[in-house]
Amino acid sequence: MSTAEGLAPFRFFPVRVERIVDVTPHLRRVTLVGNELDDFADPGWDQRIKLVLPAADGGYAHLPQGADWYERWRDLPAARRPVLRTYTTRAVRPVRDRGASTAGTSTGAEVDVDMVVHAPLGPASRWLESARPGASAMLLGPSRIWLSAQPTGTAPGGVDFVPPAVTGQFLIGGDETAAPAIARILEQLPASARGIAVVELPVAADAAYLPTHPGIELRALAREERPHGERLVAGVRRAAAELLPEGMPQRVEEVDIDRELLWEVPRTARGGAALKRADVYAWLAGEAGAVCALRRHLVSERGVDRRAVAFMGYWRLGRAEG
Repeated sequence: MSTAEGLAPFRFFPVRVERIVDVTPHLRRVTLVGNELDDFADPGWDQRIKLVLPAADGGYAHLPQGADWYERWRDLPAARRPVLRTYTTRAVRPVRDRGASTAGTSTGAEVDVDMVVHAPLGPASRWLESARPGASAMLLGPSRIWLSAQPTGTAPGGVDFVPPAVTGQFLIGGDETAAPAIARILEQLPASARGIAVVELPVAADAAYLPTHPGIELRALAREERPHGERLVAGVRRAAAELLPEGMPQRVEEVDIDRELLWEVPRTARGGAALKRADVYAWLAGEAGAVCALRRHLVSERGVDRRAVAFMGYWRLGRAEG
């Protein structure tokens, strides 16, 4: 909880499905609405949020509230525990009551969440397949009221694209699960930014999802029948060879991605907060095995300062989130 009026940086928002649109063959946009979304903050970049799916027993009746909600959620019996899945805020739009006045008054907001359509079907995929307009859901996201009560520059958490103040070039990489975050990053980077973005997608038609940027070369790679991550790893290695000078190899602690979370961002890397300048800032996210291989290559083999790289294993091949 924050110290301001008992508010918390994140809170639960009851929502309902307004519409569902297939943006590409493997990326589906779910637009969620709700009166309480007036308070849904939009820090942008790769802001993480949770989609909360109803439990088999009671829906949301047993969802804990308050500062210790997570501990109490974990203690719930499986049938009463709403499922949490992590996504990126793709867009937030105020909803206006057009009949109230010419300008309209706010009656909530719409939040776009872009989800990957894939098999096998886990809880989120099953929900995505069956969801229709009017279906109820819940979001766990940042609070605008909490954010407005904080000192300028305070963040609620969940944003990991945090380059140094002075960054020469960007190396961005990810698979389809990172595509919504990469799309948002490309939209928000200034036109003066330079670099390369490598994105592995299921098929060539999925490349239409990604926006262009005048200074970032976009390399969308269709996976087709190749193993997941193969083209991403090769593509990022090629991009790194173009952008990065050879450096002194650094020691990097290996992460057992079958047991541990691979999540290392500059704020948590040693001395990361003190890094003010980088010739290249890298942001890499997606399947943990591929991200782990790229972490090893950039830091251990090419000698990239680990304070200038964000590595995020969003998911593990063959394993459901959580």
